[in-house]
Amino acid sequence: MPHFHVEYSGNLEDRVDMGGLCACIRATAAGIDTFPLPGIRVRATRVDHYAIADGSPKHGFVDISIRLRAGRSNDVKQDATRKIFEAVKAYLEPAFAQNSIALSLEMRDIDPELSPKTGTIRDHLAATKQES
Repeated sequence: MPHFHVEYSGNLEDRVDMGGLCACIRATAAGIDTFPLPGIRVRATRVDHYAIADGSPKHGFVDISIRLRAGRSNDVKQDATRKIFEAVKAYLEPAFAQNSIALSLEMRDIDPELSPKTGTIRDHLAATKQES
């Protein structure tokens, strides 16, 4: 289970395709062995109230938080963090060239004893494969 939460400043709404950014993160995560496909969740939240650096409204931000079940080694997490960050940087490159944007990413573990889970996505993915 990796959950990707993208928070972004509202002034980027017309400058960055956030749906495309979510798709980029999902596709990159799906190619990383440590992330099980059925557990990948990517969502983006626009933030309308913020203050950055000198307070100029031209500055924007994209902040990515990755939460995942504990148990992976630091090397595995560092590799996954690097791959996701590089993919997002590449996706945002056109926006970086034209805008003042801060990009940040943080990965953290979730304690499985304090985070119960249930769902039927795996069942539906298996059914879709059988239908193919």
